[in-house]
Order: sequence, then structure tokens, then C-alpha cells
Amino acid sequence: MSIALSRRALLRGLTVAAGAGLIPSAGVAANMSFPAATPITVYRSPTCGCCLKWVEHLTANGFAATVREVEDIEPVKTRLGVTDDVRSCHTAEVEGYAIEGHVPASAIRKLLAERPKVAGIGVPGMPVGSPGMEMGMRKDPFDVIAFGPSGNRIFARF
Repeated sequence: MSIALSRRALLRGLTVAAGAGLIPSAGVAANMSFPAATPITVYRSPTCGCCLKWVEHLTANGFAATVREVEDIEPVKTRLGVTDDVRSCHTAEVEGYAIEGHVPASAIRKLLAERPKVAGIGVPGMPVGSPGMEMGMRKDPFDVIAFGPSGNRIFARF
């Protein structure tokens, strides 16, 4: 059995629902508070394409990415305390933390929720299946490493 609503019946139903308080009025809807996207700055080489795919992953997961193309990314990595053994193709900065390489958005959210005393987190290399490095159905396991003055440790496993 299918039910076909006329335009008039649909509008009448919406009017009744709004009058009953089931749908916010336009004024109320305009003033409703929605969580803001978390700002993150991504530094990348202009010649690297996987970085933009990672930025798409961030955007799809609630981050507001500002992308800065730099000819030499090494000084950015050094300034943010990214250790040599964690370095990858792009670097980001969010709320005082460095994010190195293809780190999943969920690991960044975990970092921001837990606020450990580290310089940041990173995924060394460019593992297949990590965000921005998707290649069909293949997903290689990888670790997200927390790094800083106290050394490195596994922060999350994927």
C-alpha cells in the first residue's frame, strides 16, 4: 500500500507539527547551537596529492582545515617537534598539537579529548588504507605514534 501526500496535505501536516512544537520555528532554528568544526592547519607540499585526500577525510569528520602550501616543510616539522622516526608527507597543527602524516580523525579526536603531555601524534610512512591512502579494499594495519620529549609510544592501532 502506498500513500501519496498532496502538497497541501504535507504543508498542513508541517503547520500542525510546528504549532505543536515538534518542529522549531525559523527564528528558533536560526538560534540553535550546533557544534563548530574544529580548526586545524595543514602544511603540505604543493606537489603531494594524498595530502588533499587526507584533508577531505578531516573535513568529512568535523574539522575545518586551512591548507598552507610550503616549498620546504621540514622547518614546520622541526618547529612542531616532529621526531625524525615519525615524519611523513604532511604535517598539521591543532590546539597546540602536531599531527604528522595520515592520522585518522578518530585518533585526533582521542588526542584532543585525553590531552596527553606529548608534542603530537603521527603515522610514519604512508600505510595503504590509512585516510588519504585508500587503494581499493586493501587496508594494511598501522600504528599512530605519540611523540615528544619523553619519547615515543603507541597511541592507537588501526
